[in-house]
Amino acid sequence: MSQAVYIVSSIRTPVGKAGGVFKNVRPDDLLGFVLKSLLVDNPSVDPSMIDDVIIGCAMPEAEQGLNVARISSLLANYPYSVSGVTVNRFCASGLQSIAYAADRIRLGEAEVMVAGGVESMSMIPMMGHHPAFNIKVFNEDNIGIAYGMGTTAEQVVKKYKIDRDSQDQFAFDSHQKAINAINEGYFKDEIKPYKVISKTYDLKIKNILEKSSLVSQDEGIRFDTSAKQLSNLKAAFHINGSVTAGNSSQMSDGAGAVMLCSEKALKLFDLTPMARFVGYAVSGVDPKIMGIGPVLAIPKVLTQCGLKQHEIGHIELNEAFAAQSLAVIQELGLDPKAVNPLGGAIALGHPLGATGSIRTATLLHHLKRTNTHYGMVTMCVGSGMGAAGIFEAL
Repeated sequence: MSQAVYIVSSIRTPVGKAGGVFKNVRPDDLLGFVLKSLLVDNPSVDPSMIDDVIIGCAMPEAEQGLNVARISSLLANYPYSVSGVTVNRFCASGLQSIAYAADRIRLGEAEVMVAGGVESMSMIPMMGHHPAFNIKVFNEDNIGIAYGMGTTAEQVVKKYKIDRDSQDQFAFDSHQKAINAINEGYFKDEIKPYKVISKTYDLKIKNILEKSSLVSQDEGIRFDTSAKQLSNLKAAFHINGSVTAGNSSQMSDGAGAVMLCSEKALKLFDLTPMARFVGYAVSGVDPKIMGIGPVLAIPKVLTQCGLKQHEIGHIELNEAFAAQSLAVIQELGLDPKAVNPLGGAIALGHPLGATGSIRTATLLHHLKRTNTHYGMVTMCVGSGMGAAGIFEAL
Protein backbone atom coordinates (compact mmCIF):
# COMPACT_ATOMS: atom_id res chain seq x y z
CA MET A 1 0.00 0.00 0.00
CA SER A 2 1.45 3.36 -1.05
CA GLN A 3 2.04 6.20 1.40
CA ALA A 4 0.59 9.69 1.05
CA VAL A 5 3.02 12.36 -0.12
CA TYR A 6 2.85 15.91 1.19
CA ILE A 7 4.47 19.13 0.02
CA VAL A 8 5.49 21.41 2.86
CA SER A 9 7.26 24.13 0.90
CA SER A 10 7.26 25.32 -2.74
CA ILE A 11 9.42 28.29 -3.74
CA ARG A 12 11.15 29.80 -6.74
CA THR A 13 13.37 32.58 -7.94
CA PRO A 14 12.00 35.40 -10.03
CA VAL A 15 12.16 34.48 -13.73
CA GLY A 16 14.59 36.55 -15.77
CA LYS A 17 14.60 37.07 -19.51
CA ALA A 18 17.42 35.36 -21.39
CA GLY A 19 20.14 37.98 -21.57
CA GLY A 20 18.44 39.91 -18.77
CA VAL A 21 18.87 40.27 -15.01
CA PHE A 22 20.36 36.80 -14.53
CA LYS A 23 22.54 36.77 -17.65
CA ASN A 24 25.74 36.54 -15.58
CA VAL A 25 24.33 34.41 -12.76
CA ARG A 26 25.32 30.76 -12.90
CA PRO A 27 22.38 28.35 -12.86
CA ASP A 28 23.98 26.26 -10.13
CA ASP A 29 24.10 29.40 -7.98
CA LEU A 30 20.42 30.14 -8.70
CA LEU A 31 19.48 26.59 -7.78
CA GLY A 32 21.78 26.54 -4.75
CA PHE A 33 20.05 29.67 -3.48
CA VAL A 34 16.61 28.02 -3.77
CA LEU A 35 17.79 24.80 -2.13
CA LYS A 36 19.27 26.73 0.78
CA SER A 37 16.07 28.77 1.11
CA LEU A 38 14.08 25.55 1.53
CA LEU A 39 16.14 24.69 4.61
CA VAL A 40 15.80 28.22 6.00
CA ASP A 41 12.02 28.04 5.59
CA ASN A 42 11.84 24.65 7.29
CA PRO A 43 14.29 24.93 10.24
CA SER A 44 12.77 21.98 12.11
CA VAL A 45 13.76 19.56 9.34
CA ASP A 46 17.02 17.73 9.94
CA PRO A 47 18.89 18.19 6.60
CA SER A 48 20.59 14.82 7.05
CA MET A 49 17.13 13.23 6.77
CA ILE A 50 16.74 14.38 3.16
CA ASP A 51 17.08 11.18 1.16
CA ASP A 52 17.81 12.73 -2.23
CA VAL A 53 17.70 15.92 -4.29
CA ILE A 54 16.16 15.40 -7.74
CA ILE A 55 16.48 18.30 -10.17
CA GLY A 56 15.15 18.72 -13.69
CA CYS A 57 17.17 20.45 -16.40
CA ALA A 58 16.41 20.42 -20.12
CA MET A 59 19.92 21.22 -21.35
CA PRO A 60 22.19 19.73 -18.65
CA GLU A 61 25.58 20.84 -19.91
CA ALA A 62 28.23 23.53 -19.36
CA GLU A 63 27.32 25.73 -16.35
CA GLN A 64 24.34 23.51 -15.55
CA GLY A 65 26.08 20.23 -16.30
CA LEU A 66 28.18 17.95 -14.09
CA ASN A 67 25.02 16.72 -12.28
CA VAL A 68 23.76 20.17 -11.33
CA ALA A 69 21.55 18.63 -8.62
CA ARG A 70 24.52 17.34 -6.64
CA ILE A 71 26.71 20.38 -7.30
CA SER A 72 24.00 22.84 -6.25
CA SER A 73 23.07 20.92 -3.10
CA LEU A 74 26.71 20.99 -2.03
CA LEU A 75 26.87 24.74 -2.80
CA ALA A 76 23.78 25.11 -0.60
CA ASN A 77 25.66 23.38 2.25
CA TYR A 78 23.49 20.29 2.32
CA PRO A 79 25.16 17.47 4.27
CA TYR A 80 27.53 15.30 2.22
CA SER A 81 25.20 12.39 2.92
CA VAL A 82 22.41 13.99 0.85
CA SER A 83 22.72 12.67 -2.69
CA GLY A 84 21.60 14.38 -5.90
CA VAL A 85 20.50 13.40 -9.39
CA THR A 86 19.63 15.42 -12.49
CA VAL A 87 16.79 14.30 -14.78
CA ASN A 88 15.75 15.47 -18.23
CA ARG A 89 12.30 15.37 -19.79
CA PHE A 90 12.79 18.67 -21.59
CA CYS A 91 10.03 21.14 -20.61
CA ALA A 92 8.51 18.71 -18.09
CA SER A 93 11.80 18.15 -16.25
CA GLY A 94 10.88 20.29 -13.23
CA LEU A 95 7.54 18.50 -12.83
CA GLN A 96 9.06 15.09 -13.53
CA SER A 97 11.52 15.61 -10.68
CA ILE A 98 8.62 16.16 -8.27
CA ALA A 99 6.88 13.00 -9.50
CA TYR A 100 10.03 10.93 -9.09
CA ALA A 101 10.57 12.28 -5.58
CA ALA A 102 6.94 11.54 -4.69
CA ASP A 103 7.33 7.98 -5.96
CA ARG A 104 10.22 7.36 -3.57
CA ILE A 105 8.06 8.43 -0.63
CA ARG A 106 4.96 6.58 -1.84
CA LEU A 107 6.98 3.37 -2.02
CA GLY A 108 8.28 3.84 1.51
CA GLU A 109 11.86 4.29 0.30
CA ALA A 110 12.19 7.86 1.59
CA GLU A 111 10.71 10.17 4.20
CA VAL A 112 11.96 13.58 3.02
CA MET A 113 12.83 14.54 -0.56
CA VAL A 114 13.71 17.75 -2.37
CA ALA A 115 12.81 18.20 -6.05
CA GLY A 116 12.87 21.05 -8.52
CA GLY A 117 14.32 22.43 -11.71
CA VAL A 118 16.79 24.94 -13.08
CA GLU A 119 17.60 26.47 -16.45
CA SER A 120 19.74 29.32 -17.72
CA MET A 121 18.84 30.07 -21.32
CA SER A 122 21.26 33.00 -21.12
CA MET A 123 24.19 30.62 -20.73
CA ILE A 124 22.97 27.47 -22.47
CA PRO A 125 21.01 28.01 -25.70
CA MET A 126 18.04 25.99 -26.91
CA MET A 127 19.32 22.51 -27.88
CA GLY A 128 22.63 23.19 -26.11
CA HIS A 129 25.96 24.36 -27.50
CA HIS A 130 26.64 21.44 -29.82
CA PRO A 131 23.43 19.72 -30.97
CA ALA A 132 24.17 16.56 -32.95
CA PHE A 133 21.11 14.87 -34.44
CA ASN A 134 21.21 11.28 -35.56
CA ILE A 135 21.15 11.37 -39.37
CA LYS A 136 18.13 9.06 -39.29
CA VAL A 137 16.10 11.92 -37.83
CA PHE A 138 15.99 13.45 -41.30
CA ASN A 139 14.22 10.47 -42.81
CA GLU A 140 10.57 11.21 -43.59
CA ASP A 141 9.32 8.92 -40.81
CA ASN A 142 11.34 10.78 -38.14
CA ILE A 143 11.52 14.32 -39.49
CA GLY A 144 9.26 15.64 -36.73
CA ILE A 145 12.09 15.12 -34.25
CA ALA A 146 14.11 17.74 -36.12
CA TYR A 147 11.31 20.31 -36.22
CA GLY A 148 11.97 23.46 -34.24
CA MET A 149 9.39 24.22 -31.56
CA GLY A 150 8.01 27.13 -33.57
CA THR A 151 7.51 24.87 -36.57
CA THR A 152 5.53 22.43 -34.45
CA ALA A 153 3.36 25.33 -33.28
CA GLU A 154 2.60 26.24 -36.89
CA GLN A 155 1.65 22.60 -37.50
CA VAL A 156 -0.78 22.81 -34.57
CA VAL A 157 -2.24 26.02 -36.01
CA LYS A 158 -2.87 24.26 -39.29
CA LYS A 159 -4.28 21.03 -37.85
CA TYR A 160 -6.52 22.59 -35.19
CA LYS A 161 -7.46 25.73 -37.14
CA ILE A 162 -6.22 28.30 -34.61
CA ASP A 163 -6.49 31.82 -36.03
CA ARG A 164 -3.99 34.64 -35.54
CA ASP A 165 -6.40 36.96 -33.69
CA SER A 166 -7.12 34.30 -31.07
CA GLN A 167 -3.40 33.76 -30.50
CA ASP A 168 -2.69 37.46 -30.04
CA GLN A 169 -5.67 37.89 -27.73
CA PHE A 170 -4.50 34.92 -25.66
CA ALA A 171 -1.02 36.47 -25.40
CA PHE A 172 -2.45 39.85 -24.42
CA ASP A 173 -4.63 38.23 -21.76
CA SER A 174 -1.59 36.38 -20.36
CA HIS A 175 0.17 39.70 -19.77
CA GLN A 176 -2.91 41.35 -18.31
CA LYS A 177 -3.46 38.50 -15.85
CA ALA A 178 0.21 38.58 -14.84
CA ILE A 179 0.10 42.35 -14.34
CA ASN A 180 -2.95 41.97 -12.12
CA ALA A 181 -1.22 39.20 -10.14
CA ILE A 182 1.78 41.45 -9.52
CA ASN A 183 -0.40 44.38 -8.52
CA GLU A 184 -2.25 42.13 -6.07
CA GLY A 185 1.01 40.74 -4.67
CA TYR A 186 0.09 37.15 -5.57
CA PHE A 187 3.65 36.06 -6.36
CA LYS A 188 5.27 37.38 -3.18
CA ASP A 189 4.84 34.21 -1.11
CA GLU A 190 6.39 31.94 -3.74
CA ILE A 191 9.27 34.14 -4.91
CA LYS A 192 12.55 34.38 -3.04
CA PRO A 193 14.21 37.67 -4.10
CA TYR A 194 17.71 37.11 -5.45
CA LYS A 195 20.57 39.55 -4.98
CA VAL A 196 22.56 39.97 -8.19
CA ILE A 197 26.10 41.18 -7.56
CA SER A 198 28.19 42.62 -10.39
CA LYS A 199 31.84 43.60 -10.23
CA THR A 200 33.81 45.92 -12.51
CA TYR A 201 37.39 47.13 -12.38
CA ASP A 202 37.87 50.91 -12.38
CA LEU A 203 41.15 51.74 -14.10
CA LYS A 204 41.25 55.27 -12.70
CA ILE A 205 41.14 54.31 -9.05
CA LYS A 206 42.60 50.86 -9.68
CA ASN A 207 40.00 49.11 -7.61
CA ILE A 208 37.11 46.69 -7.98
CA LEU A 209 33.69 48.28 -7.81
CA GLU A 210 30.80 46.13 -6.62
CA LYS A 211 27.15 46.80 -7.31
CA SER A 212 24.17 44.80 -6.16
CA SER A 213 20.50 44.78 -7.04
CA LEU A 214 17.68 42.76 -5.54
CA VAL A 215 15.55 40.99 -8.14
CA SER A 216 12.10 40.29 -6.73
CA GLN A 217 9.80 40.27 -9.76
CA ASP A 218 9.51 38.29 -12.98
CA GLU A 219 11.23 40.27 -15.70
CA GLY A 220 9.36 39.29 -18.84
CA ILE A 221 5.97 40.90 -18.25
CA ARG A 222 5.23 43.65 -20.77
CA PHE A 223 3.25 46.24 -18.85
CA ASP A 224 2.79 48.43 -21.93
CA THR A 225 1.80 45.80 -24.47
CA SER A 226 -1.43 46.05 -26.41
CA ALA A 227 -3.45 43.82 -28.68
CA LYS A 228 -2.59 46.12 -31.57
CA GLN A 229 1.16 45.86 -30.93
CA LEU A 230 0.91 42.08 -30.83
CA SER A 231 -1.08 41.99 -34.06
CA ASN A 232 1.61 44.01 -35.87
CA LEU A 233 4.39 41.51 -35.18
CA LYS A 234 5.64 39.42 -38.07
CA ALA A 235 5.48 35.64 -38.08
CA ALA A 236 8.68 34.21 -36.60
CA PHE A 237 8.80 30.68 -37.99
CA HIS A 238 7.00 30.61 -41.35
CA ILE A 239 6.63 33.28 -44.01
CA ASN A 240 2.87 32.76 -44.08
CA GLY A 241 2.57 31.74 -40.45
CA SER A 242 0.80 33.23 -37.43
CA VAL A 243 3.13 32.26 -34.59
CA THR A 244 5.12 35.33 -33.50
CA ALA A 245 7.57 36.29 -30.79
CA GLY A 246 4.66 37.99 -29.04
CA ASN A 247 2.38 34.95 -28.84
CA SER A 248 5.16 32.53 -27.93
CA SER A 249 6.78 31.83 -24.56
CA GLN A 250 9.89 33.76 -23.59
CA MET A 251 13.35 32.21 -23.27
CA SER A 252 14.20 32.64 -19.60
CA ASP A 253 16.39 31.92 -16.59
CA GLY A 254 15.17 30.63 -13.23
CA ALA A 255 14.94 27.90 -10.62
CA GLY A 256 12.34 26.41 -8.31
CA ALA A 257 12.10 23.63 -5.74
CA VAL A 258 9.73 21.84 -3.36
CA MET A 259 10.20 19.83 -0.19
CA LEU A 260 8.16 16.62 -0.02
CA CYS A 261 7.52 14.56 3.10
CA SER A 262 5.79 11.43 4.28
CA GLU A 263 3.19 11.53 7.06
CA LYS A 264 5.83 10.15 9.41
CA ALA A 265 8.15 13.06 8.60
CA LEU A 266 5.34 15.58 9.07
CA LYS A 267 4.85 14.36 12.63
CA LEU A 268 8.56 13.97 13.34
CA PHE A 269 9.40 17.55 12.34
CA ASP A 270 6.03 19.12 13.28
CA LEU A 271 5.37 20.32 9.73
CA THR A 272 2.16 21.71 8.24
CA PRO A 273 1.61 20.53 4.66
CA MET A 274 0.38 22.94 2.01
CA ALA A 275 -0.67 20.22 -0.44
CA ARG A 276 -0.80 16.53 -1.21
CA PHE A 277 0.75 15.13 -4.36
CA VAL A 278 -2.04 13.18 -6.05
CA GLY A 279 -0.65 11.80 -9.31
CA TYR A 280 1.33 12.29 -12.50
CA ALA A 281 1.14 10.97 -16.06
CA VAL A 282 3.02 11.33 -19.33
CA SER A 283 1.89 10.52 -22.86
CA GLY A 284 3.53 10.61 -26.27
CA VAL A 285 2.26 12.29 -29.45
CA ASP A 286 3.54 12.88 -32.99
CA PRO A 287 6.64 15.11 -32.63
CA LYS A 288 5.35 17.28 -35.49
CA ILE A 289 2.51 18.47 -33.23
CA MET A 290 4.26 18.17 -29.89
CA GLY A 291 2.24 21.06 -28.45
CA ILE A 292 -0.89 18.95 -28.24
CA GLY A 293 0.70 16.59 -25.68
CA PRO A 294 -1.51 17.64 -22.71
CA VAL A 295 -4.59 16.46 -24.62
CA LEU A 296 -3.47 12.89 -23.92
CA ALA A 297 -1.70 13.43 -20.59
CA ILE A 298 -4.59 15.21 -18.83
CA PRO A 299 -7.25 12.49 -19.28
CA LYS A 300 -4.62 9.90 -18.39
CA VAL A 301 -3.76 11.46 -15.04
CA LEU A 302 -7.42 12.19 -14.25
CA THR A 303 -8.29 8.52 -14.76
CA GLN A 304 -5.28 7.44 -12.72
CA CYS A 305 -6.36 9.69 -9.83
CA GLY A 306 -10.07 8.91 -10.06
CA LEU A 307 -11.00 12.53 -10.73
CA LYS A 308 -13.15 14.36 -13.27
CA GLN A 309 -11.95 17.31 -15.30
CA HIS A 310 -14.48 19.69 -13.74
CA GLU A 311 -13.01 18.97 -10.28
CA ILE A 312 -9.74 20.68 -11.22
CA GLY A 313 -10.28 24.30 -10.20
CA HIS A 314 -6.91 25.71 -11.31
CA ILE A 315 -4.84 24.53 -14.27
CA GLU A 316 -1.32 25.78 -14.88
CA LEU A 317 -1.09 25.01 -18.61
CA ASN A 318 2.38 25.99 -19.74
CA GLU A 319 2.07 28.50 -22.55
CA ALA A 320 4.80 27.27 -24.86
CA PHE A 321 2.80 28.97 -27.60
CA ALA A 322 -0.64 30.56 -27.61
CA ALA A 323 -1.48 28.27 -30.54
CA GLN A 324 -0.90 25.03 -28.67
CA SER A 325 -2.50 26.31 -25.47
CA LEU A 326 -5.64 27.24 -27.40
CA ALA A 327 -5.64 23.88 -29.16
CA VAL A 328 -5.44 22.02 -25.83
CA ILE A 329 -8.23 24.13 -24.32
CA GLN A 330 -10.33 23.57 -27.44
CA GLU A 331 -9.80 19.82 -27.71
CA LEU A 332 -10.44 19.06 -24.04
CA GLY A 333 -13.08 21.70 -23.45
CA LEU A 334 -11.13 23.20 -20.55
CA ASP A 335 -12.72 26.04 -18.62
CA PRO A 336 -10.75 29.14 -19.75
CA LYS A 337 -11.32 30.75 -16.33
CA ALA A 338 -9.51 27.88 -14.64
CA VAL A 339 -6.50 28.06 -16.98
CA ASN A 340 -3.58 30.26 -15.94
CA PRO A 341 -5.50 32.81 -13.84
CA LEU A 342 -2.21 34.56 -13.02
CA GLY A 343 -0.84 34.54 -16.55
CA GLY A 344 1.52 32.02 -18.11
CA ALA A 345 4.82 31.57 -19.89
CA ILE A 346 4.03 34.10 -22.62
CA ALA A 347 4.16 36.79 -19.93
CA LEU A 348 6.07 35.13 -17.10
CA GLY A 349 8.72 33.24 -19.07
CA HIS A 350 9.65 29.62 -19.69
CA PRO A 351 13.02 28.52 -18.31
CA LEU A 352 12.59 25.03 -19.80
CA GLY A 353 13.63 22.48 -17.16
CA ALA A 354 12.67 24.81 -14.29
CA THR A 355 9.18 25.63 -15.51
CA GLY A 356 7.44 22.60 -13.99
CA SER A 357 8.65 23.41 -10.48
CA ILE A 358 8.06 27.15 -10.94
CA ARG A 359 4.48 26.62 -12.13
CA THR A 360 3.96 24.22 -9.20
CA ALA A 361 4.90 27.01 -6.80
CA THR A 362 2.43 29.36 -8.46
CA LEU A 363 -0.30 26.73 -8.40
CA LEU A 364 0.10 25.65 -4.78
CA HIS A 365 0.22 29.15 -3.35
CA HIS A 366 -2.83 30.22 -5.36
CA LEU A 367 -4.80 27.11 -4.39
CA LYS A 368 -4.22 28.03 -0.75
CA ARG A 369 -5.07 31.68 -1.36
CA THR A 370 -8.37 30.90 -3.09
CA ASN A 371 -9.39 27.79 -1.12
CA THR A 372 -9.41 25.78 -4.34
CA HIS A 373 -9.28 22.04 -3.77
CA TYR A 374 -7.54 20.45 -6.76
CA GLY A 375 -5.01 21.93 -9.15
CA MET A 376 -2.96 20.70 -12.08
CA VAL A 377 0.34 21.54 -13.75
CA THR A 378 0.57 20.42 -17.37
CA MET A 379 2.72 21.07 -20.40
CA CYS A 380 3.71 19.94 -23.84
CA VAL A 381 7.18 18.45 -24.15
CA GLY A 382 9.74 18.54 -26.96
CA SER A 383 10.01 15.50 -29.26
CA GLY A 384 6.28 14.88 -28.83
CA MET A 385 5.07 14.33 -25.27
CA GLY A 386 2.67 15.77 -22.74
CA ALA A 387 2.87 15.71 -18.94
CA ALA A 388 0.36 16.48 -16.19
CA GLY A 389 0.50 16.41 -12.40
CA ILE A 390 -2.36 16.85 -9.92
CA PHE A 391 -2.11 18.39 -6.45
CA GLU A 392 -4.65 18.66 -3.64
CA ALA A 393 -4.59 21.74 -1.42
CA LEU A 394 -4.72 21.09 2.32
